Amino acid sequence: MAIVQEDLSPTVPPHPEKIKSVFDLRLGKHITLQGSASITPAGVISAGIAAAVMTLALACLASSTRRRSQR
Repeated sequence: MAIVQEDLSPTVPPHPEKIKSVFDLRLGKHITLQGSASITPAGVISAGIAAAVMTLALACLASSTRRRSQR
């Protein structure tokens, strides 16, 4: 049985809606930081849902702590 390898075309990006950012940060004369980040729209939505769920969980914990201290 022959092994077939498919080469991905370098002209087609894996995520056409990818958002990419590159930045340079200079602190004083001797410190320079370079960074980059990339995210897709689905990643933005997932991060928003995760933040909302964590906020809801923290609100539930805070309200239960207040109820426990009032008793």
